Amino acid sequence: MRAVLLGPPGAGKGTQAVRLVEKYNVPQISTGDIFRANIKEGTELGKKAQEYTNSGQLVPDELFVDLVKDRLMQEDCKDGYLLDGFPRTIFQAEQLDKFLEAQGQKLDAVINFEVGNEVLIERLTGRRVCKSCGASCHVKFSPPKVEGVCDRCGGELEQRKDDSRETAENRLAVYEESTAPLIGYYSETGALKNFNADQDPNLVFAEICAEFGA
Repeated sequence: MRAVLLGPPGAGKGTQAVRLVEKYNVPQISTGDIFRANIKEGTELGKKAQEYTNSGQLVPDELFVDLVKDRLMQEDCKDGYLLDGFPRTIFQAEQLDKFLEAQGQKLDAVINFEVGNEVLIERLTGRRVCKSCGASCHVKFSPPKVEGVCDRCGGELEQRKDDSRETAENRLAVYEESTAPLIGYYSETGALKNFNADQDPNLVFAEICAEFGA
């Protein structure tokens, strides 16, 4: 399996990624992990990336692409991988396609998780965190036994600013703006596969596996 994962915050992409990695025995590759590994190991690409981040500049597309290409050439990727967080721009998508073509490969699919914004906002704003011990729950999907009280230590539960409706709406707006072009691009290439993520996670997983013939 060689696939790209697309999906807005709260779509359950991470949940599905864990299961897909286990089933197909391929690594999940995120740009964040690649950056941290290269910087920690002091590679030339890592040093370049750190220069940009230290100066507060955005890492250019070309360097993003080089970091991912280097990662995809490693031994554990020979039988496939799940790309998470890359590509983020049309340029990156085009460069990925060119790289794969040069390797005699292509993406098996771009897995796009579709969920309505109101459902996503409900998922994103429902988290509550204990002020005392840091344990978290969700008011709908994993509610505490007593409203507002932590099951673990009895502390007070709070909604963090990052989980507010305003923050959730902003995150979704940024995602729509940045990802819509990619959805159009992969629709044209025929790689895009849409999955309804507003249903039981087991059904989502089963549908993905069925698409890959497993």
